[in-house]
Amino acid sequence: MILRAPALGFIIVLFIILAVVAARFSFPLPENSGKKSTALPPSEKGWLAQSVAEMVGEHPDLTGIAPLRDGAEAFAARMLLADSAAASIDAEYYIWRADLTGYLLLDQLKKAADRGVRVRLLLDDHGVAGLDREIAQLSAHPNAEVRLWNPFTLRRFKMMGYTFDFFRLNRRMHNKSFTVDGRESVLGGRNVGDEYFGTGKTPLFVDLDVLAVGKIVPAISEDFDRYWNSPSAYPAELIVADADGSDPIAAGLDRFKDTEQIKEYREVLRRSDLVARLAAGTFDLEWTTALLVSDDPGKGQGTIPKEDLLGGRLLKAVGKIEGRLDGVSAYFVPGAQGVNAFTALEEEGVEVRILTNSLEATDVLPVHAGYSKRREGLLKGGVELFELRRQAPGREDKKILGPFGSSGASLHAKTFAVDGKRIFVGSFNFDPRSARINTELGLLIDSEHLAGALHRAFDEGFGGSAWQVKKREGKLVWIEPAAPSVPPLTAEPGANLWRRAAITFIGWLPVEWLL
Repeated sequence: MILRAPALGFIIVLFIILAVVAARFSFPLPENSGKKSTALPPSEKGWLAQSVAEMVGEHPDLTGIAPLRDGAEAFAARMLLADSAAASIDAEYYIWRADLTGYLLLDQLKKAADRGVRVRLLLDDHGVAGLDREIAQLSAHPNAEVRLWNPFTLRRFKMMGYTFDFFRLNRRMHNKSFTVDGRESVLGGRNVGDEYFGTGKTPLFVDLDVLAVGKIVPAISEDFDRYWNSPSAYPAELIVADADGSDPIAAGLDRFKDTEQIKEYREVLRRSDLVARLAAGTFDLEWTTALLVSDDPGKGQGTIPKEDLLGGRLLKAVGKIEGRLDGVSAYFVPGAQGVNAFTALEEEGVEVRILTNSLEATDVLPVHAGYSKRREGLLKGGVELFELRRQAPGREDKKILGPFGSSGASLHAKTFAVDGKRIFVGSFNFDPRSARINTELGLLIDSEHLAGALHRAFDEGFGGSAWQVKKREGKLVWIEPAAPSVPPLTAEPGANLWRRAAITFIGWLPVEWLL
């Protein structure tokens, strides 16, 4: 018997549906039996906690903020704060790599637990490939617990989980925070992995965290508790195989023992006096007001109304924008709605400038496809667009870049400044995924100093680290804003036949909501 095309199509669809249902039943989520716990009170013991408590007492109802702009500084902050912990460490991350940075920080958490510090580590399961044994080891420690957000029940071929549990697994926890003793917190755009601390000392916010002490820290701890106790956060021991008595964290570190990279890391830690200056009260903190803006963890299950999502609440917190909005977004996919919103601001007399990755610098081609299809609409609406260069002129020298230098920089920061008065630092990108799918977290800080620095970076054209995109004679051109006499590029940097074809094809697909 020969099956006609409609009948064959029906059988194929039915087979796919049955396969998906069978997979869902074959790899079910366990019952979430995780016990609720809450952040410990701000520690009264420990040399650093006591020093910070004294500083905070001198600035009641204010938050002390310090930007952590370069990779070495941000890495040292996490390592040295963990080393100083006397009571607790609460950390949450979207990505934690099985590389040197990841193993060093895992080892630091384990050492803290060994000396009696309570460690809680919340990880998005999408971003912890190859770390099941290490997670099991840490979670088995009597003073440590690891939870996995929206975990994959299929472990060996994790990404296949998307084929039968897409709508749950597509909702990821994008938050990033690292809180020690309920006194100090590092929050911002960086995940844990070599590339997030390898951006070098550039005048550009290739990535950005802030160190916070004072009034905002209890709010960060309370928000961490909301996620820790969410139905989407599963104790790791329910998901990964039991610890086998080995020491995979030490074994992982041992792979790097004779490398130049670990020598450089050790030198960075030896030179850093960040924690010592913080304890001595000589660290350069700006005492100001700050607001924590965070998604409800129910977003991880798709149960939060649109009006209660972070984007809307952040807009309300920012209030009316009078004259300037400068934004840095690694993954900038404004969509039609975003183009209209930015154009409306321009029509009201607000100068809008955006920095994102160029095609040659992006690490996610589909995101660039989503951005580039809206590029001309943004320019027509009056928005000024800047794109990070993969390699800024004159920065090839390792000595200039420092030990964490990268000859191929890619923007990862998520920040914006408003009217020279306020700045947002966090995990939120201007894209549909941040707005509607993933959970996000950040600080809105009243700071003329930080907001002014970001405005000046735009004013000065990023010192040759970015192009400005303009439209001339009906075509896009890429100019060097810091050197306007240099002839513009008429072909998109990083473009080739394959990339142009891929961007065009992706632009045709109805996938903008996923980007």
